[in-house]
Amino acid sequence: MRLYDPNEGEILLDGVNIKEYDVEEYRRKIGTVFQDFKIFAATVKENVLLDFAENGKDEDVLNAIEKSGFAERLETLADGLETNLTTEFEEDGVNLSGGEGQKLAVARVFYKDANLIILDEPSSALDPIAEYHLNHSMLTAAEHKSVVFISHRLSTTRIADRIYMLEKGRIIEEGSHAELLERKGKYAEMWRVQAGQYLNI
Repeated sequence: MRLYDPNEGEILLDGVNIKEYDVEEYRRKIGTVFQDFKIFAATVKENVLLDFAENGKDEDVLNAIEKSGFAERLETLADGLETNLTTEFEEDGVNLSGGEGQKLAVARVFYKDANLIILDEPSSALDPIAEYHLNHSMLTAAEHKSVVFISHRLSTTRIADRIYMLEKGRIIEEGSHAELLERKGKYAEMWRVQAGQYLNI
């Protein structure tokens, strides 16, 4: 995203060093959900758009919300898309739970329809069932796009075409889920530990 530039080497987009692109134009190609996302003191619609409500169509926002799994919660809000979030400025504002806020943050990525999607622990506040639904929605919506997942939950990483395992800032293993299990390395060890929590019940 060019929040930092590399100290060595280079990052290429379509064979061109990303430093050659206009920063604003380059960032428009990227949709992100950070682990420490923020819900702003604004309406539901404005929180998805990250812009003034009049600058976006309700239909597009509702479509993004449906894909992110927030639609069921939206139905309980009296003012729908115009519901004010947080009580910072509005006494009757709605405070979302961590999982609800995360789904709304993910809706921003679906709305932006970017070519490259970066998800930093996108399901950390979700229960396993909500995480499963989110992953499948993401796969459907991300067809013909590039998606980078950053996750410690291997139930999320297993759906990736390519997995890069990092330790102390270096790539220590790479491959598909099946390939990494066959190697019986660090990834396979982590998979056994996490999957064992369910298999040993």
